[in-house]
Amino acid sequence: MGDLWLDFGEVPEASNYRRELDLDTGIASVQYAAGGVRYTREVFASAPCHCIVVRLTADRPGSVSFHATMTRPADATTESAVGKLIMTGQAQGFSQTDFKTQVCNRLAGGLFDCNSVYVNVQTYSSYAAINTASPISSGQFDTTQMAYNAGAQGSIVVVTLYYEWPIYVSLLGSNLSNLNGGSRLLVATSVFRNEPY
Repeated sequence: MGDLWLDFGEVPEASNYRRELDLDTGIASVQYAAGGVRYTREVFASAPCHCIVVRLTADRPGSVSFHATMTRPADATTESAVGKLIMTGQAQGFSQTDFKTQVCNRLAGGLFDCNSVYVNVQTYSSYAAINTASPISSGQFDTTQMAYNAGAQGSIVVVTLYYEWPIYVSLLGSNLSNLNGGSRLLVATSVFRNEPY
């Protein structure tokens, strides 16, 4: 996994900034004006298509311009081709603990307790075989199925991170916890196919 960087260079000061999340479509958007141009950035994730989509638009033609790069701290190379960026490398040799340490190093400082982070990396023979069942049973987080298998060339890999987030107050009478003891299990998942290496 790596980071996609979009460098827009020097931009004029923004005004009329607005953030929005459309709960019907799942599209998160940002709108702002800069240099007499109205910009819109829209983002959504599609689990069936295994992608995150970013759409950048402006109300003046030719106003959207950026330089795209990809980075990863170790064991990877990036190259650009017409209309795409390609990252190759490996996380082979990582243990579950090593991987968790890398995740914890990138979490917002002080906001998350790494003792409550759980990592599950599984491989599958097809996308249809991916198990999306909840690891919650009778209000308990079942960690017995956690594994770390980075797979081989061509493997379909599912990386899932779990975090037990403590809930201290209810939201207008709503109980947001889904675990016994007043916590909520937060889940983040990424699915990809390993490239040849």
